[in-house]
Amino acid sequence: MTEIGGYRLVVFDCDGTLVDSQHNIVAGMLAAWRRHGLPEPTPEQVRRQVGLTLEIGIARVLESDDPVMIANLAAAYREIVRDLRSRAELHEPLFDGIRELIDALSAPEIFLGVATGKNLVGLEHTLRELGLRDRFHTLQTPDHCRSKPDPHMVLRAMAETAVEPAQTVVIGDTTFDIEMARSAGATAIGVGWGYHEVEELHAAGADAVLQHPSELIHCLQSLSANR
Repeated sequence: MTEIGGYRLVVFDCDGTLVDSQHNIVAGMLAAWRRHGLPEPTPEQVRRQVGLTLEIGIARVLESDDPVMIANLAAAYREIVRDLRSRAELHEPLFDGIRELIDALSAPEIFLGVATGKNLVGLEHTLRELGLRDRFHTLQTPDHCRSKPDPHMVLRAMAETAVEPAQTVVIGDTTFDIEMARSAGATAIGVGWGYHEVEELHAAGADAVLQHPSELIHCLQSLSANR
């Protein structure tokens, strides 16, 4: 039995935490911008918004609240990603150590979840391709939740698994994840292999920041002992 300090629900972000999907996201965004004759944003500008609901991320990259342009760019991006997926050209490898961590968290008393800016179709595809769909008990996406950093996704995950905030940990690579976790009353764990800087995660209020997935269980045991 895996002991993780009394935590019973572990909610992962997807892009930048479970999988390295930045190349797909950046390529899709730049192609969407080109399709509409707009100057391309930098890859860093795109990566900074990964994790947000698509329309919100696009608005921030675009630096505009023009609803028509935002909707057009979002539609173009989704079409581009669907095309990549249909041609099996959507590459989303797991980060080193993630599969082993998920295996280590396989215990009857532990629920696993995902809270992501991906839509449900995209998330289901990613998890199935990786052979991990049956490992997750709750999936929270923009299809039925408000965008990070609103706590809605974590609150729904806790409600679906009947787990209290004190027993919940959220793991993510962005300040959006950390702020979401804290607003939900959950433990917030950052990761150092994603798309926001470690210093930013600490500044947002992360209880800890991991450098490798293998550190998580010991980290949770230590945090629990100090509560």
